[in-house]
Amino acid sequence: MELSPAVSELVMFYNTENFFSPQEERYHRNYIPKSGLKNWNEERYQNKIFKFSRTFEYIREEIGQFPMLIGLAEVENDKVLQHITEQEIFEGKYDFVHYDSLDERGVDTALLYDKSKLVLLYSEVYSEIFDIEDGLPNTFDTTRDVLYCQFRYGVTELNVYVLHLPSKREKDVNAPKRKIILDKLKKKIQDKLSQNPQENILVMGDFNENPDDANVQSFIHSGEENEKILVNSFEELYNKKKYSTFHRSEGLLFDQIILSPSFFNLESDVKFINAQVFNSEHLKERSYRYRGRPFRTYVGTRYLGGYSDHFPVLVALKLTKQIGNI
Repeated sequence: MELSPAVSELVMFYNTENFFSPQEERYHRNYIPKSGLKNWNEERYQNKIFKFSRTFEYIREEIGQFPMLIGLAEVENDKVLQHITEQEIFEGKYDFVHYDSLDERGVDTALLYDKSKLVLLYSEVYSEIFDIEDGLPNTFDTTRDVLYCQFRYGVTELNVYVLHLPSKREKDVNAPKRKIILDKLKKKIQDKLSQNPQENILVMGDFNENPDDANVQSFIHSGEENEKILVNSFEELYNKKKYSTFHRSEGLLFDQIILSPSFFNLESDVKFINAQVFNSEHLKERSYRYRGRPFRTYVGTRYLGGYSDHFPVLVALKLTKQIGNI
């Protein structure tokens, strides 16, 4: 397929909220597996797939196009991803990249991509195991992997990282873990940019921090001169009170897509257009108390049957030059 001048493309990240495959039947009605999902069965799984597909129908209806890259968080396995890509809405055009992580709940990062536009060149994951106490195996703490994929898009290469950092809980004891993961990832990115300052890099994910929080700010700045090495267009959205998720009454923008400076270079083949939180009315809670927030699948162990506890986030990119055949 030849890419014409001024083609625009969407890149998306979506925390899907506990997208597990159906659990085996249990006779004990109060049984809750490691997923934390009470009574997660085939019917509820099929509803989750239906709701996921509907999300993309709404994107196509309201924005007018489909994302070519879709980073995901909280998916369990290849079975779920296979079922997703088999849905009619994806027209058989999408493939996925996924590695099983050591996460204690069994939820992973993954990436869907439009194989009619993108060629996967390479992929790997970066794992982090935290030693809690004296190197004892049963005191190791594991988390979700950072997924890395390199694609060819015409004659241009895209380097994509998908992450889901440790959650904020228990007075945010996980903040140092998030810093460790981001510091190591920043070093990898700085190494790439030192070899080629025009490298196209996208870092998408659930950071479990807002754009103005310390770890995210440290990630996009160099340590020595505090020079900005990456660009987070979601800072502006956060300042405008655009949120992708909520904790109690607090709006949060944990879901972000961060870009390398190349996307803002006037001479670049691929340029940033805009960023948005896709908070479609279809994806929102309708109850008076929680109106405007994401319509969740679960609240605790109570099943609601909604889409996710996060809204998707999107970045639009424009091809400013003819960049060849795929």
